[in-house]
Amino acid sequence: MATLPVFRWRLAPGGLATRRQLRALGLRPGGQEVAAQLERPRRRGGRGPLVAYLYRIDRAKPVRPMTPGRRAALERANAARRTCPACGRDAGYILPTALGTCVPCAYPEGTSDGIAA
Repeated sequence: MATLPVFRWRLAPGGLATRRQLRALGLRPGGQEVAAQLERPRRRGGRGPLVAYLYRIDRAKPVRPMTPGRRAALERANAARRTCPACGRDAGYILPTALGTCVPCAYPEGTSDGIAA
């Protein structure tokens, strides 16, 4: 396997983009191999640089459209992330993984509406 070309932050040549940049253009990598690597030094020393992989824009494919089935599955998954396993209510927000439940169930000593006095 050949080594990847490595570019410093903001010095990558044109025609290459990160996944996020491709998505902003309405594209996806589409199964292509990583074309290059981008490195950005960290502000505080000690650890290695931050790395982003670059893909060729000319080989990228359009993003697949959202189908009704995919949209329904995504809505069900998000609803499951908002549903408290203790009380069964939709919390209206994604439950914190550190708590595992909604805030009123995690801290029942608060007032009846879940807000601590």
